[in-house]
This record gives sequence, structure tokens and C-alpha cells, in this order.
Amino acid sequence: MNMCELIDKKKRGLELSTDEIYAMISGYTRGDIPDYQMSAMTMAICFQGMSKRETLDLTLAMRDSGSVLDLSSIDGIKSDKHSTGGVGDKTSLALLPLVSALGVKVAKMSGRGLGHTGGTIDKLESIPGFNTSLDTPRFIKQVKDIGFALTGQSMALAPADKKLYALRDVTATVDQLSLIASSIMSKKLASGADSIVLDVKCGSGAFMRGQEDAEALAAAMTEIGRSAGKSVRAYITDMDQPLGNAIGNAIEVKEAILTLKGKGPADFTELVYTLGEGMLTSAGITSDSETARILMEKAISSGSALDQLARFVRAQGGDDSFIYDENRLKISQYSTNICADEDGYVTGIDCDSAGLASLALGAGREKIGDEIDHGAGIMLHKKCGDEVLEGNSLATLYSSDEGKLKAAAERLKAAYHIGKEAPGKRSVIIKEVV
Repeated sequence: MNMCELIDKKKRGLELSTDEIYAMISGYTRGDIPDYQMSAMTMAICFQGMSKRETLDLTLAMRDSGSVLDLSSIDGIKSDKHSTGGVGDKTSLALLPLVSALGVKVAKMSGRGLGHTGGTIDKLESIPGFNTSLDTPRFIKQVKDIGFALTGQSMALAPADKKLYALRDVTATVDQLSLIASSIMSKKLASGADSIVLDVKCGSGAFMRGQEDAEALAAAMTEIGRSAGKSVRAYITDMDQPLGNAIGNAIEVKEAILTLKGKGPADFTELVYTLGEGMLTSAGITSDSETARILMEKAISSGSALDQLARFVRAQGGDDSFIYDENRLKISQYSTNICADEDGYVTGIDCDSAGLASLALGAGREKIGDEIDHGAGIMLHKKCGDEVLEGNSLATLYSSDEGKLKAAAERLKAAYHIGKEAPGKRSVIIKEVV
């Protein structure tokens, strides 16, 4: 294979064959193809695009560049969930214990956060003793024993994607539909689940700002998964304001626990129930969404969903007493409030600015390897549509470094938009992509 010829072929808008894509990905993973040639290829893809067949081949080639987790020893349908990320997105922390308490087998691999988008692994490490590094035998055994396990992403899974994403990140070639879809789905397919539910965010805090682009990404990922023999359901959900009220790590764990106690924010609870309907029906626990919701409501009211979260935390070395008393989770000692300057209604909260305020408090990483302050974060008291009076508290910010509060507060204050007219009601669920 001559890489220069392949670059030229794609530059002219021609399709690469299956063999050419596999040879290119395996060569790049081995180090036989240099970064400068692969960056030329990704730029050509950005300009010319890829066909559905090419996108599927690229996904499978990246999946096959490393290990593919074998979950066949676990009885039943194995399920997974993926979110494209956003501010305040703690969905896995409530959703996965809830559905696994009802019989869904969940084998989940999650990542750490970078920038202002938080990672599930970082959030769980707010719980003392929690172990996010499980080897494969222990991971599989835990799914068999309690129905749910979560671990950090393995370097052995889809190593081509990890290498290629790092290259795209520094060559302005991240935002191309086929490259995004294949990156996400190569890891999902390598993780071995039979059924995948996708939460594709749309709005100011999402990678896909416009609904049309979000729907296109959801459709592409759904088609890839189904072509690979998986059951896939995708939902477009709102990220034009932070999800729920909590932004951070420990503070988001607290909100997820409260949700499993039936005391969560309405938008977050609705998202958990909707994605849960998709997971329960796809796993064959029930055939319709109405029954699925009734089952989830009963699991929360009976306490079985909370017990499942505690069982999961205990199995992975964490102190499960924090689950039953969420106030034990450490929140940073320094705090400040931002308040409304006028009467009116909250008409918008810029997600990126809210996320960057959280990052400034120490709750996120600016680069890989940075330490994070698990207790830092933000609690929103007012969200879109809420009426406010001059002097009302809009949000409280927390940090272990008192010097970080002022700049973060100024950024968050600027994220709030107050108007005289109440905005129309909005739903966190925009649509299901079928």
C-alpha cells in the first residue's frame, strides 16, 4: 500500500476500499505511517467526506486494532450507554444502577474528563476507596455477580482511535462526522455490549451545536452499530443549559444519589427515565416504555435502585455509607454566591461559560495529568424559565482555593441571561432518532 496514493485518492473524492482502510489503520497503529501523512488523510476526509461504507470500515478497522472484549460468558443481553458529553452530565451515575437493579446487565467503560466536560471516572473517585481500574476477569465477574461494573477505558481497546484522536486534536480535524462517529463507535463495539443507547447532546454545551448536526451524528452512529449486529437506540437531548443543578465531581455524585432517592432535578430525572426506557426495552426486560417507566419509579420508591448503587460502590472498594448519607461527600470549604442584578426570568445559561467556570474552580483538567479538586463545583439555584428577583442567589460556587472564586464567579455571572419575559417551556428530550 502506498499511503501517498491513498491520500491523493481521497483528495480527489474517491472512495477507499475496505482493504485500503484496514491497511491504513493497521499501518498507522504500528507506526509505519507517519503522523504527517495521516494528518493529510484526515484533512482530505474533512474536505471530501466518507461514504457510509467507508465510515463503517473505518470504525471496524479501529475496533480491530486492539482487543475486543468478550462478554459471552455473561448470560443475557449486555448493555452499554454513551453520551457525547456536556456540562453537569452525571447520567451514568443514576441511570446504570437503576436499570441494573431491574435486571439489565451493564458492562461499562468510561473515561476521565478533559477541559470542562467531566468524566464519570473522576466523579466516582470522589467516593473514598472507589477503584476505577478493574482487570477483565474481575470486570466480567462483577457483571455476573451484581449485574453492573464500570472501569476506566483500557489502552488495549481501539488503540488506533486513541492515537488518531490525539492527532486530530492538534490538526483541526476533529469536527468531521465520519471521524467523530467512527471514533465513538469503535470503542463501543470493542467494549463487547449487545445493546447500546446513545445520548447525543445538542446546544451551547454540546459538541454538536445545531439539532440537524446532532441528528446526523446520531443517525450515523446508529447505522454503524446496527450494521455491526448491535441493537442501537439514539436520543437527541438538550445541552443549551447545564444538566440538572450540580456541576463538578462530588457535587454531581450527590445529585445522582438524590435522584435515586426520588429527589433529583426534574430535567435530569426525565433524562434518566427516558434513557432507561431505551435500555430496559432493548435488553428485553419489558416490551414497552410505559411499563419500563413504572418499573423504574418502583425501583426508586422501594430503594432498590439506591441499594444497587451501594452494592456497586462496595464491590469496587468504595465506602458505601456515602451512598446512604450523601452529605458525607466532601465539598470544598470556600464558597461564594452570584446574585441577580434585576427582576425577571432566566432566559438562558451559556453552557460553555458555566463549564469553564467550574474548570476555573479546579473541578476539571486543562491538560491530561492535571490534578482535580473533587470538592470543587457549582450548584445552580435558578435555571431557564425560573423567575428571579433582584438579589436572589443564582448559584453557589465552591473551591479549595479561595483565590479561584472571584474569576470563576464573574464567568458564571456572565453566563446567565435575565429577561423580562418568561421563555417557553423546554424539554430535555428533543427526539429519538429511529
